[in-house]
Amino acid sequence: MLFYNNACLGCTGRAIPLAYQFKQDYMDIEVIGIHSNFTSNDVSKEDILSIFTINELPFPIYIDKDHKMYDFFNSEGTPQWILLTSKGEVYRSIFGSQDNAQNRLYYALENLTEQ
Repeated sequence: MLFYNNACLGCTGRAIPLAYQFKQDYMDIEVIGIHSNFTSNDVSKEDILSIFTINELPFPIYIDKDHKMYDFFNSEGTPQWILLTSKGEVYRSIFGSQDNAQNRLYYALENLTEQ
């Protein structure tokens, strides 16, 4: 799962493309985006689609209107990556989209898919 926000440039510029890349590289994982809304401004499906260059979502994206799921997973900020096992257990929680976070994500995904 990727918790993100449309107003977060790190999310839309790095994390969303990285999530798409993960979907291509690891065919046996499911990628889910969750837009966490932190303001009173409602975000529509059209707003979500507006960050993509194509007119369809590359993976399912849900709107977390009052950031309840974000809070449930004790997220540190956006983007926040939550890797779940096939049993639905949290395997890793990684904050960010910079190189160190990306390296940690690739390492965790390699280990998770080997299990």
